[in-house]
Amino acid sequence: MSLLHDGVARVLHLLDAETAHGVSISALELGLGSRAPASEQILATTVAGLALPNCVGLAPGYDKNAQVFGPMLASGFGFVECGTVTPLPQAGNPKPRLFRLSEDQAVINRMGFNNAGLEAFAGRLARRGPGVVGANIGANKDAEDRIGDYVTGLTRLWGLASYFTLNISSPNTPGLRALQTKAALDELLGRTMEAAKALPAEGRVPLFLKVAPDLEDGEVEAIVESVVAHGLSGIIVSNTTISRPPLKSPHAGETGGLSGAPLRDLAQAMMGAFHQAAAGRVALIGAGGIASGADAYARIRAGASAVQLYSALVYGGPGLVVRIRRDLAARLRADGFGAVADAVGAN
Repeated sequence: MSLLHDGVARVLHLLDAETAHGVSISALELGLGSRAPASEQILATTVAGLALPNCVGLAPGYDKNAQVFGPMLASGFGFVECGTVTPLPQAGNPKPRLFRLSEDQAVINRMGFNNAGLEAFAGRLARRGPGVVGANIGANKDAEDRIGDYVTGLTRLWGLASYFTLNISSPNTPGLRALQTKAALDELLGRTMEAAKALPAEGRVPLFLKVAPDLEDGEVEAIVESVVAHGLSGIIVSNTTISRPPLKSPHAGETGGLSGAPLRDLAQAMMGAFHQAAAGRVALIGAGGIASGADAYARIRAGASAVQLYSALVYGGPGLVVRIRRDLAARLRADGFGAVADAVGAN
């Protein structure tokens, strides 16, 4: 059955990238997704209090409107992060805005947080069943108080998500990454955590910060100290990059965030830097350029307690997650580890 689904994925490449994405969402809503075998026990882990059946998660960007988290969990992911969602619906940037760089096994996007808004997102999350489903929240492009948008998102979705991620790292909303600077970050985390403390205790879940890989000297340490000081549970390292390593595709000159294989080395190095700075004080989740069991294992050994992927599915098809799980489990066993947690930061 996975061969059939992977064949369908190849057919989708005949469509432009954004149309193909929409078709895949519709197919999953119709029940046409794959079903994976049970997770390998060695991959089960707990991250910031979240019990994950396996440590391989779906990164945000695919299920922007919380439409198909159930099918994606069934396909083999240990957790799914939906979004980015903003308080008000917004169309995002003009099309075309999503590009496959097939020669580089990469994607460039300048989507601009296109989504149907909090109300639609909350309505779907309210009907979710078992499984770990996170909500990635952001700010509307024209918001006068962007930090207020994060508070609004957290408040509206309180009690509906397994965890929250504050996304301040997209390069496609002008000025958003400025929230990573110390003063702005302290204000964001301070106001968000103050709001969280005022909400019902039964809805309290882990809160993560998602950062960019394009950080300068000293910024990693400053971000970690702010996260620790404000009591967040962890950091997701990292989002797409605005840098451009050598690329072969004719789409290489498109503006936007680059993801996929060319991001791997930068994201790997950034994970090592955050692991050193965090020194075990917060959980780290690795994202960016993960397309194989070897990639996932390297990120875990660099300090990630779990990993996320999305762009690799464009080229690897829906069966990729199961292949990654099997290879990762084999690598852990080969090196004598009894669980994922034993390998975290082994480098």
